[in-house]
Amino acid sequence: MNDLKTGIGNYRYRILALLLFATTINYFDRSIIGVMAPALQRLFDWSNADYANIIVSFQVAYAIGLLTMGRVIDKLGTKIGYTLAIAIWSIFGMLHAAVRPAFSVIGFSLARFGLGFGEAGNFPAAIKAVAEWFPKKERAFATGIFNAATSLGAIAAPFVVGWIVHEDGTNWQIPFLITGALSSIWVFLWWRYYRKPEEHPKLGKQELAYILSDSEAEVSTKSLPWLRIIKKREAWAFAVAKLTDAVWYFYLFWGAKFLAETFGLKLKDIGIPFFIMYALADAGSILGGYLSGYFIKKGWSINKARKTTLLICAIMIIPVCYVALAENKWVAVVLIGIGAAGHQAWSANIYTLVSDVFPKKATASIIGLGGMVGAVAGIISSKLLGRFLDQADNTAYFWAFLIAGSSYLVVLGAVHLLMPKMVPYDENLERGEKS
Repeated sequence: MNDLKTGIGNYRYRILALLLFATTINYFDRSIIGVMAPALQRLFDWSNADYANIIVSFQVAYAIGLLTMGRVIDKLGTKIGYTLAIAIWSIFGMLHAAVRPAFSVIGFSLARFGLGFGEAGNFPAAIKAVAEWFPKKERAFATGIFNAATSLGAIAAPFVVGWIVHEDGTNWQIPFLITGALSSIWVFLWWRYYRKPEEHPKLGKQELAYILSDSEAEVSTKSLPWLRIIKKREAWAFAVAKLTDAVWYFYLFWGAKFLAETFGLKLKDIGIPFFIMYALADAGSILGGYLSGYFIKKGWSINKARKTTLLICAIMIIPVCYVALAENKWVAVVLIGIGAAGHQAWSANIYTLVSDVFPKKATASIIGLGGMVGAVAGIISSKLLGRFLDQADNTAYFWAFLIAGSSYLVVLGAVHLLMPKMVPYDENLERGEKS
């Protein structure tokens, strides 16, 4: 590691490992219902609209939670705020196992609502932690690494579910209980190791100086008023960029159903396709984060480096438009995987846009605002897709994949119009130097 050669130190990567662990738990919890969807539909006799309503309950709570939890984390701080979020989502994740068949739709909807509210705290807290612990030139790469855990969780889900749950749905409760133990371990480690860099007794002076080398120290940690934040065009540029979250929700919650309905995949066979799709997504997340950091180290401005990387991602995703036309399941799987890789590379960079421009004490709030917009986009798309599928519309998946593949270029154009130059704000939301 370069840090070891220069003597800077690498304690910040221990914090990053905790973010990776938490996000893996988060996405395992989130993904298992999508993996079990075909079996649960048969077991509980759900229509596609019933399943869509259960998914939407998660997304509604996620949208509400992003606005709420983002503000809570900015007020309480990263350490307490993150702990609160994981406690909420773990409790409601395990409550899925208590749902009874007679009330399956409402029971799952309520459990998913609580899960979504708690899980909404993960990304605001994690991005805030990255902003606190990494210099700007490393933030996209650090974000790419912990963001890759979304795929680790999604990869683990089909293997765990396929191993435990039978095709008829027997043992469906067990996967929902697993994360309770994992979350307890994480909370113990988090409270043992996490402090702000300026307060951490084990952080060396050289590494602290490196972390703060390209950002100003903030005198006050008091959160900024909402009204001042939402007046900034850059906040809405990030929110527009997060519209693409609807595509990720589509892969996550409808991917297994698409493969089952189109190619006849069984629950026990879904593990390998998901491994391919989300392993590609992991590679995209890490490489996408690395690429913009590489451009910055080559002397490019942050504005040019981030947006060039986003353009590469948007072009890379276009082949997803052809997934519904594929006659071979492996071609479809690889195309979805390429799209997932492009999305994760895109996500690593759009998350970093916030900490590039805004002070750390506003980061979680803006991440929450953008995530809320993405969740609303996911709600609308899930409702429409569920309705069209129940109407036996054979073109529903075709249009879904066409939009998934083409939307990023349109969104990037809108982001550039809202934020043509990335000029950072100081801790009082006044203009700093051009970046």
